[in-house]
Amino acid sequence: MNMKCKKTVYVAMSADLVHPGHLNIIKEGAKLGEVTVGLLTDEAIASYKRLPYMPYSQRKEVVENIKGVSRVIPQVTLDYRPNLKKLKPDYVVHGDDWRMGVQRETRKQVIETLKKWGGKLVEPEYTRNISSTALNNALKEIGTTPDIRLRRFRRLIETKPQIRGIEVHNGITGLIVEHVSVTKGNKREEFDFMWLSSLTDSTAKGKPDTELVDSTSRFNTIHEILEITTKPIIYDGDTGGQAEHFPYLVRTLERLGVSGVIIEDKQGLKKNSLFGTSVAQHMADPRLFSEKIRERKKAQVTPDFLIIARLESMIAGKGVADALKRAKMYIDAGADGIMVHSKEKSPKEVLEFCKEYKKFKRRVPLIAVPTTYDTITEKQLEKAGVNVVIYANHLLRSAYPAMLKTAELILTHGRASEVAEYCMPISQILTLIERKGNGAS
Repeated sequence: MNMKCKKTVYVAMSADLVHPGHLNIIKEGAKLGEVTVGLLTDEAIASYKRLPYMPYSQRKEVVENIKGVSRVIPQVTLDYRPNLKKLKPDYVVHGDDWRMGVQRETRKQVIETLKKWGGKLVEPEYTRNISSTALNNALKEIGTTPDIRLRRFRRLIETKPQIRGIEVHNGITGLIVEHVSVTKGNKREEFDFMWLSSLTDSTAKGKPDTELVDSTSRFNTIHEILEITTKPIIYDGDTGGQAEHFPYLVRTLERLGVSGVIIEDKQGLKKNSLFGTSVAQHMADPRLFSEKIRERKKAQVTPDFLIIARLESMIAGKGVADALKRAKMYIDAGADGIMVHSKEKSPKEVLEFCKEYKKFKRRVPLIAVPTTYDTITEKQLEKAGVNVVIYANHLLRSAYPAMLKTAELILTHGRASEVAEYCMPISQILTLIERKGNGAS
């Protein structure tokens, strides 16, 4: 066939896990003409489901080397129309599985757009017994490696406008965060990462949150969670401990595959920030804290590990201006992120900080922890410039009242019948771990 007369074909795909279904679509497209693959960018994929295992550059290299592919271009949204209007292909090829379900509207848009220049939609039969979801679940069962897990958090904040995490303090909470999801419209919502809170880890061990639980004990908690999950972990490092010990903490976390540590700019015996000024909150000298950041950045081995500075100015009653001054110093010292913290029930001072932070010439990802000001939505925080939202203690806080009520009811009635409605059936407990891939939703 004369190349100048050859028809043009457009195929859109994610191609994170290339399987026979993808190869069949490309093969059918190649029968019709020159195949251009519109490869969804990391941002496009992450806008409706998990971050792809391979970044765009790697996926592009794989697809370029598939027989029948003439070229690969980015598709930066789920919407086909921008690329279709640019290329005006003779054909779009897609499996017939999108006639039903959440992609019906996208299919309709493609057909209407192709009509404008006489293009045609070709729909080969969907390749049976091939499921990307099943493949993803299989990969979760196999697990991940420390270096892949470590890099994943940085990839997430570079790819998505905002990510969310929630606290974990043992294996079962890790499984919940690994698998829980809800579907809203055509989008899957889930937690992007796990927050290893010192408060909930200490409380789960029956100890006060005063850095009494040592690093070895906390590392054991990390091991429990790492063994059964694949999502990235951010470690609550409190004040970072003694300056001489902190480099060893950083290197140990890196070896384990933890993505980063958050340290607060306080000193002395730790008092939980949510006590506010009802207890003495001793702030660190910002120059010394900046030097701590600078030295710890030198100590880390991998470029993907994050050291994040947590601002305690508003907790200690020093206000937004002090927090902003410290934020600038910590960024200059090399902090990879800034966590703004408040114990107020209103988000007013956090939003005031965000407004001024946007004016910084040099910014790093901004993290918020809406524990007390919990009426604000993720969308409102995103609009204010917050890149990461952490639900810092909610799994433990919700579990304790349920366990306490169960114990009280058994004591009250002298039997367990009255607590049945609050308890998971024993048959589900016995099979919970074996069928963990199904998750909770």
